[in-house]
Amino acid sequence: MGLFHKKQSWWLADAQKLADEYPYTFHKPSLQAVALLKPADEVKLIFQFRSDDPEAPNAERMSVEITKISGRRFRGILDNDPAYIDDLRCGDPVEFQHKHIIQVSIDDPVPSKTDKYLPRCLVTHRVLYEGVPIGYLYREEPDADDDSGWRILCGDESREYMDESGNISIVSLGAVLREDDRIVDLLDAPVGSSFEFDPASNSFIRADN
Repeated sequence: MGLFHKKQSWWLADAQKLADEYPYTFHKPSLQAVALLKPADEVKLIFQFRSDDPEAPNAERMSVEITKISGRRFRGILDNDPAYIDDLRCGDPVEFQHKHIIQVSIDDPVPSKTDKYLPRCLVTHRVLYEGVPIGYLYREEPDADDDSGWRILCGDESREYMDESGNISIVSLGAVLREDDRIVDLLDAPVGSSFEFDPASNSFIRADN
């Protein structure tokens, strides 16, 4: 859960745990970037907190200016005022570890693994929200610069279902992989490719016309 102080309402989220749990959508700076940090650089941390406000989120992402580094332990001062955390103010001291850092103010020498999965795709709600495994996917010419061209279905959707726009969402590839990542190795296939899941072989096979 991260650092927790008994008399505080807030604690720091373990960003490394989140990156491990959501590898396609949650980017954490590389260890190489963290090693390059020095006093006066800024980082972002996730401050989770308790609140009696039903409208409050469960966390705030805020900047901290580093003042001291001791191995993988850091000290800094909060660089903005929280919107919801009552017992924390801009300028307050914050102690944290490398695992809590979600963003750095310096260039990261290691490309983000999540960038590959930022392009968007069309996916039915059977897959995205109802937990039905992907059964069919195909790639057509993209409709926009941020469109991957991938169209992803479970395979049992009717024509009437597909004609209803409320049954389909446009999301990042990463959002789909978070639900079902069996297709991750297929995503470099060119426009015109299509695949269907074959229960006999327990794998996706080409279904190109």
